[in-house]
Amino acid sequence: MDYCIQPDWPAPAHIKACTSMRHPGNSQVPYDSWNLGLHVHDNSVHVGRNRALLMQRLGLASEPLWLQQVHGNRVLSLDEHVPGQDTRADGSYTSTPNKVCAVLTADCLPALICNRSGTEVAAVHAGWRGLAAGVLESALQYFQSPPRDLLVWMGPAIGPEVFEVGAEVLQAFAQHDAQARQAFVATQDGKYLADIYQLARQRLQLVGVNGIYGGDYCTYTDASRFYSYRRDGNTGRMASLIWIGT
Repeated sequence: MDYCIQPDWPAPAHIKACTSMRHPGNSQVPYDSWNLGLHVHDNSVHVGRNRALLMQRLGLASEPLWLQQVHGNRVLSLDEHVPGQDTRADGSYTSTPNKVCAVLTADCLPALICNRSGTEVAAVHAGWRGLAAGVLESALQYFQSPPRDLLVWMGPAIGPEVFEVGAEVLQAFAQHDAQARQAFVATQDGKYLADIYQLARQRLQLVGVNGIYGGDYCTYTDASRFYSYRRDGNTGRMASLIWIGT
């Protein structure tokens, strides 16, 4: 695909997953052009067209449940969700074919999860706050499969060479696991460069998940393919989606 990145992982063939890129689409500068987020003040008509194009390109049988992401650790089950209910969450899970889990990102880490038999999937939005608060662990609690039978693909996020944070971020992770300090490199003025991919790996491995893939993109430095809030401020959002195909 020249419009989406597909995970390089050993998931069953009927598990469908991808992360959209910033082209093609209908949005104008500074959202050019395949912005899928309604909350960033883009023209809602353009976003609607972009979402329709996403469904068409991917052949989706149903529209994704677009979450109201809040940088927390709440994860919804699409199998239990009723239309009109609260969608403030940073992840979704399903074991129902053709229901689409989706998260929006522009530097934060999108994590797509499935079990090896392909009967359960989840999508998680993991910014540093949500990651430190346990959003990945919240998603894993829905899975009937044990951690050793799970696969996780980490989609495009801000890379470790440019993700500068304060000491409070280091402390938020170190108080949970002292090894988290290994994911931080001191720079100057009390700042650190953080490796969000390594932090996610550590959290997953702590609970027994070792089938971890991806983590080799940088949204900040790859402006031709990815939106980056850190780089541009007012910008669009990519979507990371996963579903059980039939």
